[in-house]
Amino acid sequence: MTRGFAPSLPVEFHKMGSFRRPRPRFMSSPVLSDLPRFQAARQALQLSSNSAWNSVQTAVINVFKGGGLQSNELYTLNENIRRLLRSELGSFITDYFQNQLLAKGLFFVEEKIKMCEGENRIEVLAEVWDHFFTETLPTLQAIFYPVQGQELTIRQISLLGFRDLVLLKVKLGDLLLLAQSKLPSSIVQMLLVLQPGGTPGSGPR
Repeated sequence: MTRGFAPSLPVEFHKMGSFRRPRPRFMSSPVLSDLPRFQAARQALQLSSNSAWNSVQTAVINVFKGGGLQSNELYTLNENIRRLLRSELGSFITDYFQNQLLAKGLFFVEEKIKMCEGENRIEVLAEVWDHFFTETLPTLQAIFYPVQGQELTIRQISLLGFRDLVLLKVKLGDLLLLAQSKLPSSIVQMLLVLQPGGTPGSGPR
């Protein structure tokens, strides 16, 4: 894989709209009819002192910072989420994960990439993607396993978040032009998994 191959890769990503089936909203401002519900969700979660929810938030942010789960912690987190699903907060869990926790977690990822410059940045992006795809993503799926039957899965929401909140912000096209040697295989895999027109999450697991 040479430098000449880079321009042919799908480097032009777009916000929601490349998702063909279905076409839900993602990482955008809620439509007016959704605002009361969204604001009520934020207020409920901000005011809640529920220890179950606090444990989930802490675990998710820790995962994004590179930490792992402690022994038996996954079982406890799953039980906490089941408890939350039965509470008044149940219908807001996915919304809050998508618009708050995921955005906050991916901010740490983006900052790590931005600390590097030039060709080094694409190497760091490859490392970050590897860790996200093989460690962070499966852990998030495991934590939120009890959340079923949503329009988008936790896996799809997380991959779309990586695309929109990390990949689009690091100007991948410029990085590919700077690459003087073959692209890391992780970058090629990332582009295939997140390519427009496909369904993020349908690529290699």
